Amino acid sequence: MTPEKQAQFDRSYLKMAAIWAQNSYCSRRKVGALIVKDRMIISDGYNGTPSGFENQCEDENGCTKPYVLHAEANAITKVAKSNNSSEGATLYITDAPCVECAKLIIQAGIRRIVYCKDYRITDGLDLLRRAGLEIVHIPNEIIDA
Repeated sequence: MTPEKQAQFDRSYLKMAAIWAQNSYCSRRKVGALIVKDRMIISDGYNGTPSGFENQCEDENGCTKPYVLHAEANAITKVAKSNNSSEGATLYITDAPCVECAKLIIQAGIRRIVYCKDYRITDGLDLLRRAGLEIVHIPNEIIDA
């Protein structure tokens, strides 16, 4: 695939991840993720509480509850329950991953990360770089264009 075509696909999948993020019940931050392999979406996720829990991510003080799952963790656990493999896949995510999710991404065999929004703590991206994953940052302005 040409670099131009790959960039077009990257923008399209990030737009889809942003749309998927709107399914989140979280008030503070809505995050969406897609796992794509061979140009097929094999999993998706958004941040929220575990299955069977109340759909409320923040407590009475507006703080995120400690058991809320991140979008990429939801996508990775969802693909683990399927017949698909994330080995060699690309993860499209609206926000840069945290270090805990970075560990899951590495263990899931995902080789490429494409994301929009930076986060003030870079531990997750630093770990992914150390593991040799390809990281592509496409700012929102480019996605919205």
